[in-house]
Amino acid sequence: MNVPDNRLATVRSAKVDANPLTKAGGALVKWWRAMTLDALLVGLLWFVGLWLLQVPLAPMWAVLGALAQFIPNIGGMLALVGPALSLLFAGRNWEQFGLLLCLYAVIVLIDQLALQPWLMRRVARVPIWASIVGPIFLGILIPFWGVLLAPPLLAVVFAFRKPKPRSHGLRA
Repeated sequence: MNVPDNRLATVRSAKVDANPLTKAGGALVKWWRAMTLDALLVGLLWFVGLWLLQVPLAPMWAVLGALAQFIPNIGGMLALVGPALSLLFAGRNWEQFGLLLCLYAVIVLIDQLALQPWLMRRVARVPIWASIVGPIFLGILIPFWGVLLAPPLLAVVFAFRKPKPRSHGLRA
């Protein structure tokens, strides 16, 4: 019996997708990729901002800021401590501290409202609205753990959702 190659590929992909653990694991790997890209981009933002502010040891603080992205909720605040202490020991004025705090606020806004939702949509197929509303809702429902677990949980939930068929034309 001669079976066309495209039918075999469809049967093989159906068997792979049939295992829920494989699908959930794949979703978590995609989420990890999105968070790694997010950390790299945030590290780049830290480096550019700290370099413009002429903070001592800016590359080191940028790398630590990127690594701190993997710590949910408090990673961003931990990334701020090193540059602040560096400015303090370098004898800089209060204006630079204010600019450092502004840099932190800008990085957090860019990351939380643009980078993470966009990356979650592109890499893990989580809609932008869900990646913004999900942590807020789960944070209210389960105060600490809800915010911590929302992004990977959303990636797994939306991995099991069936995609809507796209129409290729004008609707009548």
